[in-house]
Amino acid sequence: MRLALTALLALLLPFAAQAQQREAERAENASRVLAEILRIPEESIPERLLREAEAIAVLPDVIKAGLGFGGRGGKGLLAVRGRDGTWSNPSFITLGGGSIGFQAGVQSADVVLVFRTRRGVENIVNGKFTLGADAAVAAGPVGRNAQASTDGRLQAEIYSYSRARGLFAGIALDGAVIAIDNRANRRVYGRDVTARMILENRARPQVDAVVAFRDRLEEAAAQAAR
Repeated sequence: MRLALTALLALLLPFAAQAQQREAERAENASRVLAEILRIPEESIPERLLREAEAIAVLPDVIKAGLGFGGRGGKGLLAVRGRDGTWSNPSFITLGGGSIGFQAGVQSADVVLVFRTRRGVENIVNGKFTLGADAAVAAGPVGRNAQASTDGRLQAEIYSYSRARGLFAGIALDGAVIAIDNRANRRVYGRDVTARMILENRARPQVDAVVAFRDRLEEAAAQAAR
């Protein structure tokens, strides 16, 4: 029996490593998207939104099938800001359904969501969450110039952005559903870990790229606070 279990583990380990590699690539892509979006402040998320954000989700290469309708979906990471101002380890999430307002002819785009309250995050952790139905979502303002013009008018709970063909802009996401990717979380954080444990920093990631994503958020927050 012991030999059989050893042989089984030997067979399963390569599959587990391969699965972790997929999640590492997701985290690396999310870090890349965040870095590229924030590289040019004049064409990026206003600093005020970054300073006030309660959570941020980054979903690289969200796919759209059809023009303005049809299947769509993507996978990414979600992190929340703690009471001390630092960012949590990220939970893996999925995005699907609804109407995603890509530019005409665009089949994929990077999507960033900026949460201004904790309510939306709580709904995601407790189950599926529909943008526009469970919380107000709006195409986000872009750049430093937008910051002054939107002061006092940032009323939506969530602001959404996309980047396609090198352009960064707000995007309509009403009806899109966000859910926790529990399978990916288990691969990276361990079998019995929940999304709440991850977002409360009660679980340690086993993939360096996930830590790098959190560090990238810390850098962005530090720059916005200057």
